[in-house]
Amino acid sequence: MPARRTLLALALLSCSGVFAQSFPSRPITIVVGSTAGSATDGLARAVAAEVGKETGQSVIVDNRAGAFGGIAAQHVARSQPDGYTVFMTTNTTQSANPHLLKKLPYDPLKDFAPVALLAKGPLLLVVNPKLGVNSIAELVALAKRQPGKLNYGSGSSSAQVATELFQQMTGTKFNYVPYRANPPAVMDLIAGQTDLMIVDLATTVPQVKAGKLKALGISSPGRLSLMPGVPAISESLPGYEFGYWNALYAPAGTPAPVVQKLNALMRNAMQTATVSGVAQQSGMETALSTPEEMDRFQIAEYERWGRIIKAAGIQPE
Repeated sequence: MPARRTLLALALLSCSGVFAQSFPSRPITIVVGSTAGSATDGLARAVAAEVGKETGQSVIVDNRAGAFGGIAAQHVARSQPDGYTVFMTTNTTQSANPHLLKKLPYDPLKDFAPVALLAKGPLLLVVNPKLGVNSIAELVALAKRQPGKLNYGSGSSSAQVATELFQQMTGTKFNYVPYRANPPAVMDLIAGQTDLMIVDLATTVPQVKAGKLKALGISSPGRLSLMPGVPAISESLPGYEFGYWNALYAPAGTPAPVVQKLNALMRNAMQTATVSGVAQQSGMETALSTPEEMDRFQIAEYERWGRIIKAAGIQPE
């Protein structure tokens, strides 16, 4: 019996190896949990075009927005684990949702095989110019003089948790104003309905350049070439670092050789001038990994987001 099991295991390994060699032999679908036009959608379409060129196969982007990416996540989790249906997503579905939602139709750690980290993006702390502050230190001082008087808007888990971390590290307290998405939250910030946000660069940089918002700090470890005059938040608040990321996943159970092949395809695509340019336009930088590295990164991010959310007293909805 043991010998028979060994032979069976070897046969399965051999089959998966042969399968990986011919992969892909038909179209691949990249499922995205956001609408067309979003930063993740743009990256997915750029990657799809490059992978299509390399493999000679069609690569389709399937937008399944809703439930904070949960609809797309559930769809991929229940798909055939053959590498032909994959999930391009962000920290929202894999790190935030498990701690912010009571009922999750998927398990971010058990239902997916990590393929690769693709890109990371920092967030920008912006305020309404009429607030009259010109630095992180001035914002913190104002918030401490007027506890509970300043409002911050958020239309994403990244924006909310980044601001909660800022409050924890500075001992300040802002009022949370939720939005369905970041663009309308930014519009209300410009209109003076709220006072500050920590949000993605794609949404805010044009408004900063137009003078409608004032940028006080960037959440990356150091300054960015895109905005060299904006200091890192950590320059005033040592240890503060926060951002969002994009990664690719396959359903759990996808053969390791296929995952490795997908990883190679992602690496090649992300290193092209076209795809890296799309990432940079959204304020992201290429950040490639092996499947094993992505697995460790995901677990660390899952735990980190959980600690911040718990410390903030945010109750799952």
